[in-house]
Amino acid sequence: MMIGVVGKSNVGKTTFFSAATLVDAEISNRIFTTIAPNKGVTYVRARCACQDLKVKCNPQNSKCVNGVRYVPIKMTDVAGLVPGAHLGKGLGNQFLSDIMEANALIHVVDISGGTDETGNSVKPGTRDPKEDIKFLEEEIDYWILGIIKRNLSTLLRKMESTKEKFSVIMQQQLAGLGIKLAEVEDAMNKTELAQNADELTLLDFIKILREKSKPIVIAANKIDVRESDANYQRLKDIGYSLIPCSAESELALRKASDHGLISYMPGDSDFSVISDIDEKKKLALNFIRNNVLQKYGSTGVQKIVDKIVFEILEMIVVYPVENEHKFTDHKGNALPDALLMKKGSTALDLAFAVHEDIGKKFVAAVDARSGKHVSSGYILKNGDVISIKAAR
Repeated sequence: MMIGVVGKSNVGKTTFFSAATLVDAEISNRIFTTIAPNKGVTYVRARCACQDLKVKCNPQNSKCVNGVRYVPIKMTDVAGLVPGAHLGKGLGNQFLSDIMEANALIHVVDISGGTDETGNSVKPGTRDPKEDIKFLEEEIDYWILGIIKRNLSTLLRKMESTKEKFSVIMQQQLAGLGIKLAEVEDAMNKTELAQNADELTLLDFIKILREKSKPIVIAANKIDVRESDANYQRLKDIGYSLIPCSAESELALRKASDHGLISYMPGDSDFSVISDIDEKKKLALNFIRNNVLQKYGSTGVQKIVDKIVFEILEMIVVYPVENEHKFTDHKGNALPDALLMKKGSTALDLAFAVHEDIGKKFVAAVDARSGKHVSSGYILKNGDVISIKAAR
């Protein structure tokens, strides 16, 4: 699974990425600071099963802090987009191609309205953030439209010779974007897309595909700037998945925690000072507490990542173990792994996720919480602790 961080230059996109991953990516207000995508690992928060089972866990693929399990997710920071990216401006085709590797996108927007359409700093309040939201969607849509139109006549000739359905031919053209046949057929049905469709109908078709295959959550960044809240209040109820965010605050808190100055974990609503700090740092931390944490409940960075994984992508956390009585692996590690599984996944799906050979040799599974045997078709629940039994 991969989450892409996207947006214009100079909106705090790479700061968001660095805050979410603590990767030391270059941050500046120059256009195209990010050329090749930065890659890192972020985490989603989930209640660890150790709390209910009253065991001391020993995580191997994740980490547990005070009963909260942090499960790793891949994240990529794609270079800033400019108007006309779908035409290749600003290396736009490469950037859009990088975007398509992601399962979902975080669109970082300067909610203060302090960045113009090309990514240059302007006076806060002079740019409508709504235009930036539309900008990204349109660039992606027109880029996909260009791919379809460029090869449409060839596709139609292939369809005549192979007798394949139009939807199959179309999906083959879009497969490189991670778009599935079921998504193509659903979008076709909703738009009544035909072989002779005009551009407006094609764009409606593409919009549905994008929303399904590349869902977007908007990070309303720089929420601590004075002009930001009015824009956020105006835009939060008009149909966008919009979350207030201060990536700069999150990065500052994580670095302060990393240096042992404060006690803070990603997603927390407050922090505590655990070391002597100078007056300048104290003022900065108090500003974050008063203007971000107390006002919005968090910096928003962790909330955005969690929302994408658990609500948008509909994942759950499951704990595979070998010993269902002690909740351990063969080395005695309690609750060693936390795996993200799609809602609706089965015990057999979990077996394959652990290892292909275990899936192929699946015999049975045990719900370790209840001690009951479950079938291969058992639908997993969030927080399940499952022991897979495989033939030797």
